[in-house]
Amino acid sequence: MPDIDADDNTVPHEETPLGADADRRGFMRRVFLAGGAAAFTAMGGAGAVAFADDSGSTATPTVTPSASASGTPGGGSGHSGSGVLAKQTITEDFFGLTTDGKRIDDLFTVHSQGVDTAPVISAATAFLAGLTDDQKTTAQFTVQSTEWRQWSNLDPGEFERQGVSLAELTDAQNALGTAMLKAALSAEGLETTEKIRRINKAAGELVGKSDVFNDELFYWTVMGTPSATEPWGFQLDGHHLAVNYFVLGDQVVMSPCFWGSEPTSMEIDGETVSVCQEEVEASLAFIQSLTTAQQKTAIVSATKANEDMQAGAFADNAVEEYAGIRATALTAAQKEKLLAVAEAFAGRAKADVAKTRMAEIRNHLDDTYAAWIGATGDDDPFYLRIHSPVIWLEVDCQAAGPLGPAYGKTRADGPSQKHVHSVIRTPNGNDYGRELLRQHYLTSPHHR
Repeated sequence: MPDIDADDNTVPHEETPLGADADRRGFMRRVFLAGGAAAFTAMGGAGAVAFADDSGSTATPTVTPSASASGTPGGGSGHSGSGVLAKQTITEDFFGLTTDGKRIDDLFTVHSQGVDTAPVISAATAFLAGLTDDQKTTAQFTVQSTEWRQWSNLDPGEFERQGVSLAELTDAQNALGTAMLKAALSAEGLETTEKIRRINKAAGELVGKSDVFNDELFYWTVMGTPSATEPWGFQLDGHHLAVNYFVLGDQVVMSPCFWGSEPTSMEIDGETVSVCQEEVEASLAFIQSLTTAQQKTAIVSATKANEDMQAGAFADNAVEEYAGIRATALTAAQKEKLLAVAEAFAGRAKADVAKTRMAEIRNHLDDTYAAWIGATGDDDPFYLRIHSPVIWLEVDCQAAGPLGPAYGKTRADGPSQKHVHSVIRTPNGNDYGRELLRQHYLTSPHHR
């Protein structure tokens, strides 16, 4: 991906791409899918309803990983340095993030939202057409594949990915990938992805690890076949960057998405390149707008840990109670500052997608909570969580990771705004558009 200047959802291979090595992740996926997506592909029709999502109502075997990720909050949000995170995989059926282990029903429905999905459908179709047969076999999965859930913010040296990387594509193919991303994201969103990659490359060169920290080891996967009527989507996954984009008709779910950088600003070719500033600035503007009494409620801890993220990669089913200050305790102006944090994330999608997402968030504003960890000064490291029935986002200033030497920091120095991780999710089962997918299979006449 260069710097910025048919209705059939089946694919002709198993859930693990043909030609891929029979590695640990592929093996785990085949075991996991034995009672789910593979059965769907074979059965069709009635099997689709049983499948619904890869948690469904059917029993699916639980896979025990070779090591746990207990060293990191949220199952893989940061770098433990122990090598444990490289062994992460899916160990349970998808359920979605909840406050108590129970989903709230009727939050998400299949209906017309008026989003113009034609450009991204066209761009994705062109991208697939531009791949070789072998590349397509590697990159394309069924729409119900658990490949959706196999993303991570870790670098490729710590976490092996599926799909085709930018490094494997020709300039023409990368241009098609860029066009697909441009059709899905706003100018701000596209610029953010490019800056993350640029800083990753420059920092990798500074620390002498360009083999894993560069701008090319970011991977494309396409789920299903781009269609105006059937569900499909794509994923872009790499170090400090994960975009999951689900499409059903004129509905789009762009979550979970992970945006991060280490460092968040550096000189590259005589230019200061900064990224992830929008969420940091909006978060500080929100907390600083609160009165002392309100801050006492919002701040759940004054002590900032090296990592506080709770729902990063491999935490699809996190159970987290509401915490902090409820939006009903805020003034109208303070509510707008809280919403501005959400807008920093939602605004990375195309305008019509962002508008729909923000309307959804506003509709549940009275049930929205904001929790803060750390101090509140302009340069202080902090953690902010905004949580409602339809939105979960975290902004986490972390301690130095493997790229710390690029900006003169070690883990012992503690967290700073120079290393930021952020994630946005859709609680109650609609990450990856899973609830819409379930309803589609249950209600569409051709799937009955």
